[in-house]
Amino acid sequence: MTRVTIIGGGYGGIAVAKALDDACEVALVEQKDTFVNHAAALRATVDREWAERLFLPYDALLKRGRVVHGTALGVGGTTVSVTGHGDLEADHLVLATGTAYPFPAKHLESSSVIAKARIERAHVNLEHSEQVLIAGAGEVGIELAGEITSAFPTIAVTLLESGPDILHGRDYKPELREAIRFQLLQRDVEIITGDALASLPPVDPGVLSPFRVMTAAGRQLEADLWFRAYGASAATGFLGEDYDEIRHHDGTIRVDDHLRVVDHPGVWAIGDVTDVRETKRADAALAHAGVVAANIRSLIEGGSPEATYTPKPEHVVLPLGPDGGAAQVLRDGVRVVVGPEETARMKGEDLFLGYVAKALGRPPVRRPRPGR
Repeated sequence: MTRVTIIGGGYGGIAVAKALDDACEVALVEQKDTFVNHAAALRATVDREWAERLFLPYDALLKRGRVVHGTALGVGGTTVSVTGHGDLEADHLVLATGTAYPFPAKHLESSSVIAKARIERAHVNLEHSEQVLIAGAGEVGIELAGEITSAFPTIAVTLLESGPDILHGRDYKPELREAIRFQLLQRDVEIITGDALASLPPVDPGVLSPFRVMTAAGRQLEADLWFRAYGASAATGFLGEDYDEIRHHDGTIRVDDHLRVVDHPGVWAIGDVTDVRETKRADAALAHAGVVAANIRSLIEGGSPEATYTPKPEHVVLPLGPDGGAAQVLRDGVRVVVGPEETARMKGEDLFLGYVAKALGRPPVRRPRPGR
């Protein structure tokens, strides 16, 4: 039977594993002991009910395949070396390791117990804070500001962005930025653009310890705690020197239209690690997974990989807590901006919880009530 190894058990990784479970000998390599629904990670920081539902076990994901808990140390051809398991050989290797990103947007800890403890510490610290600084006003920084101001309306939040505007460098309509900015200002969020920290605050993110810090433009900022909302990098450090020629400065790797890794036969890539020109989103990773699964299945059946991936026009769903936000979506091929109510229906209320539970073979999960 054809052997398929998938490195990374995020949204795209579990989708490929599930899609090929009936046709291949599937091994899903994941260093974390549970799936982490990162779409809800920011909500979990301010809401204890969401924190409990952020982590879901992998034990019901596959019927025939297996989940291998360990860290990928290196790749040679289609063989991956995994801590505690040695070398796993395969006919096809799928790279789905995603991105590394600062807490609280991503949790890099292998143990869910440790990750939960870090979330709880940040939550308690927020409860005792009056001023919070968020460095970075991209999608993550804005969503985090929305979560904090929804759960803790008395906290004064400052958003600091080095670019000339919020959501800088994205192909978003001006109406989206206007809608987000308007709602943030309604919540008394201070938005500073065109400036950056001269040096990092003298305290770790999420830790309660009042500080003062200077910006590059000479502005002094004060806060009780801070979060870093910039600095994503593709998690491809385990790939050796033979990937250097196809790896970009941000860690992403070159793929063709079929999502095959260039110059590496039998190796595929999906999600954030690819150099597909689009924002890194869970729905994009799921679309990549469908293409790769179809191509591998076609090869197994004696055909050729014919499924291709074409990025869609840029879209985004940006909730500001459970009932705020704005989104840029496609309607009949036209990009339109919608407001808080529709944004909440699309993402803000559920945050992928229903999809993840179903994909992992878990019973329906009750959506947490808004609260702390």
